[in-house]
Amino acid sequence: MLLRLRVSLPDRPGVLGQVARAFGVMGADILQVTVLEREAGRAIDDFTVSWSAVFSPDELRDRIGVVPGVKVEAAWPTREAPGANPDYDLLGHVAAEPARAVLTLVDAVSDLVSAEWAVAVDAGSGEVVHGSWQAPESLQAERFTAPRATAFSEGALNLLSVPIGDLCLIVARRQGPAFHRAEQDKVTRLVGVVSVLAHAGASR
Repeated sequence: MLLRLRVSLPDRPGVLGQVARAFGVMGADILQVTVLEREAGRAIDDFTVSWSAVFSPDELRDRIGVVPGVKVEAAWPTREAPGANPDYDLLGHVAAEPARAVLTLVDAVSDLVSAEWAVAVDAGSGEVVHGSWQAPESLQAERFTAPRATAFSEGALNLLSVPIGDLCLIVARRQGPAFHRAEQDKVTRLVGVVSVLAHAGASR
C-alpha cells in the first residue's frame, strides 16, 4: 500500500533522521521525500511510503507525530509511484496526440498530485467537457471555476482550479490536505506545457 503523509517539522539537523526512524519502527518504508516549503525555521515535506497497513493511516499519523516538534498534517492513499515519471509520460502522450490534449490531461493529472479525480469545464457555461473515471456524474462545476489558478476547499472537498484556454481544469481531493502552493505551481506549469504542445500540434 502506498501512502502520502504531509509532515511539518523543525528545519534543523537530525529531525529528518528522527522522523525516518519513526517510520521504520512503524514498518513503513520511505520511498520519496518532497520538500514543499522551508521558512521560519520549519519545513513541510511530503513523504511517500510503502506500508503493510498493520495500523490504520490515523494510527500511523499519530505515532509519527510523537517526534518532538513534528506534526503530521494528513495521511492519505496515493497512486503516485516514486520514480515512475508520470508527468513525462503525460507530455509524451499529448505530443503524440495533441488533439486529445485536454482529455489526456484530465485522465492523468489527479495521479500526479495524489488527488482523486479531475474534470475539464467550459469556463463560460460551467458544463463538464470531460471527467476522469472517478469524477462524480453530476457537479455544479460553475462554482469551482476561477479566472486564475486557485486552491480552495468546499466542505470536506479540497479543490484546485486552473484555467486552460476557454476551459478550466478542476482537480479534487477528499482524502488528504488542501492543495499546497507547490502542487498548484506544478499543475499550472503542466497545464502551460500541455497548452503549448496542443497548439503546436494543431498548427502542423
